[in-house]
Amino acid sequence: MHNNNKELTLSAPLSGPVLTLAKVPDPVFASGAMGDGIAIDPLNDTLHAPCAGVVVHVARTGHAVTLRADNGAELLLHLGLDTVELQGLGFSMLVKEGARVANGQPLLRYDLDKVAQQCKSLVSLLILTNSQDFQARPITLKSVKVGEPLLHIIRRQTSTAEVDIEFAGAEIVGHVCIAHRGGLHARPAALIRQTAQGFKSKSQLHFAGKSATCDSLIGLMGLAIGEQAEVQVSCQGPDAEAALQALLTALSTTLAEDSHAVAPPMIAQRNRPAEAGVLHGVCAAPGLVGGPLFRLNAISLPVDAGQHDPQQQRQVLDAALSQVRSEIDHTLAQAKKHKDSAEEAIFAAHLALLEDPALLDAASQSVDQGTAATHAWSQAIEAQCEVLQQTGSTLLAERANDLRDLKQRVLRVLLGDTWHYDVPAGAIVAAHELTPSDLLQLSQQGVAGLCMAEGGATSHVAILARGKGLPCMVALGSTLLDQQQGQPVVLDADGGRLELTPGTQRLTDVRQLQQQQQQRRAEQQTQAHTPALTTDGLCIEVAANVASSTEAADALANGADGVGLLRTEFLFVDRQTAPDEQEQHQAYQAVLDAMGDKSVIIRTIDVGGDKQLDYLPLPAEANPVLGLRGIRLAQVRPELLDQQLRALLHLRPLSRCRILLPMITEVDELLHIRQRLDALCTELGLAQRPELGVMIEVPAAALLAEQLAEHADFLSIGTNDLSQYTLAMDRDHAGLAARVDALHPALLRLIAQTCAGAAQHKRWVGVCGALASDPLATPVLIGLGVSELSVSPVQIGEIKDRVRHLDASECRRISQGLLKLSSASAVRHACHQHWPLS
Repeated sequence: MHNNNKELTLSAPLSGPVLTLAKVPDPVFASGAMGDGIAIDPLNDTLHAPCAGVVVHVARTGHAVTLRADNGAELLLHLGLDTVELQGLGFSMLVKEGARVANGQPLLRYDLDKVAQQCKSLVSLLILTNSQDFQARPITLKSVKVGEPLLHIIRRQTSTAEVDIEFAGAEIVGHVCIAHRGGLHARPAALIRQTAQGFKSKSQLHFAGKSATCDSLIGLMGLAIGEQAEVQVSCQGPDAEAALQALLTALSTTLAEDSHAVAPPMIAQRNRPAEAGVLHGVCAAPGLVGGPLFRLNAISLPVDAGQHDPQQQRQVLDAALSQVRSEIDHTLAQAKKHKDSAEEAIFAAHLALLEDPALLDAASQSVDQGTAATHAWSQAIEAQCEVLQQTGSTLLAERANDLRDLKQRVLRVLLGDTWHYDVPAGAIVAAHELTPSDLLQLSQQGVAGLCMAEGGATSHVAILARGKGLPCMVALGSTLLDQQQGQPVVLDADGGRLELTPGTQRLTDVRQLQQQQQQRRAEQQTQAHTPALTTDGLCIEVAANVASSTEAADALANGADGVGLLRTEFLFVDRQTAPDEQEQHQAYQAVLDAMGDKSVIIRTIDVGGDKQLDYLPLPAEANPVLGLRGIRLAQVRPELLDQQLRALLHLRPLSRCRILLPMITEVDELLHIRQRLDALCTELGLAQRPELGVMIEVPAAALLAEQLAEHADFLSIGTNDLSQYTLAMDRDHAGLAARVDALHPALLRLIAQTCAGAAQHKRWVGVCGALASDPLATPVLIGLGVSELSVSPVQIGEIKDRVRHLDASECRRISQGLLKLSSASAVRHACHQHWPLS
């Protein structure tokens, strides 16, 4: 490796076949929006440093690390695609931020099998994040082994073009990394524009030598800013300081729907063998449907005869724009009413595009020159679409589709036609590319599925289709549009296939499968709001694990009997200061309010050890999982817990709030907190005491369950931690994570002992770990004496349905036998035998 401050040779951080970025099945990376670089499909389980340097960033979820090489090149090493969704499961980071590393030094390990099963793709990236200053030139595009030469990094002759700044004087500037998923596309750009409009100052965004004013949505999108890219914000004017702070916050805060939404796995077409009678594409929304294929055609304009009265055409266009604005306002109001945040964000972006100065000025100029309003509007939109498509960003090319949607909507009004698509219910719609408003109309008409020749899995149409439960495929290619109108097809979105010539039997089978699935889901949902009783009359409470009031509202809508675990860490992480008592109280009260008359179990803050807070410096620990976490942290920093308990004691009605303590290992810890709680109740003049429960997540607590139950009102088993502590296997350890199975007979014995101990004092036991959401484990948990299961909101109907098909006395009899088995796999096998999953 030579380094003369200009050139640097990077060695391979992983072993495996090398791919260019264009071949990476992810639009953000493939488009180069994040920077220049290379990808490797790894065959080994350790990521190594490609050169000497300093670790400047370690991803919170352990799947990525950024190095700064000695010549200033910044290198993002990103393991797998969508691996952030694994929340660190299967990853083990070997270095810390600020550490100096040598060329070839191991940076992170991961469980090859576990991560491969759970993420979209293992393809890993080496991205040059400051590509404006450096260039990456591949040395090889064949397979490499760790340490072999991979890339030349060369400093560009001329640094980034100087940013043109309009104003001198009192201009203030800030730098920030874009937090929005997929970069600054239409929805986040609309948020930035809205933020900027709240201030008098003029604000601009600068990236890679280009600038855009924050009041132009198209300008902002045209900068092609990718996720995690660093941008410069400049503000000038009377309230510049406030505007800058607001914009920096907006740019670095993820949109709410993006933090939960997971784009479905993209299926790379090129890896598909050719198959007669089948078109392959990318799944945008899952599902399997059969039906007649119907092709949609776009509006075609008559030829413009020439000179029109500009004033009259401007009035026509203004009237059409006003009508479309009010239609979108109505759609927005409906989306707000139904709390559909994804739909709300999409149409808020459309509204912002309709007011975009770049677009309106272009249309006005054409009208002034005598062009018809229809053609002026159409040409203005197409010119802006061209701008977005020339950025080379797949994501922004998809956003051009939103502009085309507005073109269609305004043209429909201008042409005096409501433009109702004549498509029968149950049809599978084929189009070059659908727009969001097309999709809403089609979904109201009861179509069965959607397929597009173009489009991407991250487009607004894809988000809406997933929300509506409409199977949808994109990128099927132009052959789709040559198919005969009305021919029967099968759309298998999960498999990324459109079957053009299915036989009668295949169509019948698909229809039956469809009906069974729909019926099953509908039945489970209609019964989801009624209690879950076993066939012999035992009532099992099915509650939800949530982390916010929005998730609590979802849980209630899905039939939750209450909240079995509110993780309060969501208030404490990813911020610079601790939330004060009032902020905490408001957040907890919102959850209580969202749950109607149901009870809510609120776990006190469970951080420390492996979950660090920036504003709470704790000593570095050799074994964080065995260190200061849960209630131990509260012992070291009692003011944190005191503040949280005060916030909880102000909740109304207090009778619906139950408090849960994490990481308890002995009775004294519980007694100490109970005394503290009593003292605070007296101080606040409260006669009523909230119920106080204990998490059973360390073997000591399970073994002392009887003693703990004497002083606790209930026990809740956290199977995730209990598994790793019982089996002495770190569930984040790459080589061991797959073996951390909560159905291990040793775990089942601890669960049995917990339930038996609690029964001595007539206390109930719940399970809030991942095991509660596993339908295979439901009969075992009921058999061992668990009476409450806290699951993810979407699984409430399914788990309640599972309970209703079980006989509790039979569960008890069989579960006792399971305790004598020798391994987790033996237990799983026996469960499948006794209680098959239908």
